[in-house]
Amino acid sequence: MYLSQEQLEEFNNNGFLVIPNLFSAEEVAEIRSAMDRVFDEDHPGNIREKKSGVVRTAMGLHLRDETFARLVRHPRLVSPAQQIAGKDLYVQQVKINVKAAFDGELWQWHQDFSTHHEDDGCPEPLALNLHILLDDVTEFNGPLYFFKGSQKFGSVATRHDTVSTSYPLWVVEEDKVREISKSCSLVSATGEAGTALIFGDCLVHGSPANISPSNRSIFSLILNPLSNAYTKTSREDFRHHRDLSAVEPLADDCLLAPTD
Repeated sequence: MYLSQEQLEEFNNNGFLVIPNLFSAEEVAEIRSAMDRVFDEDHPGNIREKKSGVVRTAMGLHLRDETFARLVRHPRLVSPAQQIAGKDLYVQQVKINVKAAFDGELWQWHQDFSTHHEDDGCPEPLALNLHILLDDVTEFNGPLYFFKGSQKFGSVATRHDTVSTSYPLWVVEEDKVREISKSCSLVSATGEAGTALIFGDCLVHGSPANISPSNRSIFSLILNPLSNAYTKTSREDFRHHRDLSAVEPLADDCLLAPTD
């Protein structure tokens, strides 16, 4: 799958792209089955909520389950990423972020580049986040919030928040968020399960707590150009993967009819 010129322009202008129905119900079911398997594991990559203890983030998925090993090479994810960021990309991070019904805590305002640069030593904000909604995401169960066009501010001042949640995060200060909000409208990334989101490293985003009775699970693949690879190895491999092999897409039916 390749993005149209209109989609590429939308991505460049807004900093993100929403693609409805990119994955079928059958493919989402296959991914969710794999999600259940990795969530049941006693693994350091399963990071739990500070208060409730339910899984908040499960990481390193393609090293733990064959379904995810195929999904990170799915052409509907890899081909658009190559259009935007170049052909030679490596798998930087593979995770599922969960907002469990009633218990899912917030994600603070942040840019992914802050973590990639400060913790992993990636020189430039070139990585791409490719999401698949695994549940129907509404206004009520903790959708992602994007400041439309906020990537045009570049990398902004941040601080390392190790207190608010169970996941330490480089967050954007409130005064900077207020400044950005004056020129960038706030949108929520909602959609049916199977919807894809693509956004860049400098887009300012976050999400509220989920107090609804509906779960919200999102698969996330981060691809990064080999020329922009990590220079620090302080974080565990499941947080930023060390393998710098260029990702090669599989056949389009790789989830339901796996091939080598």
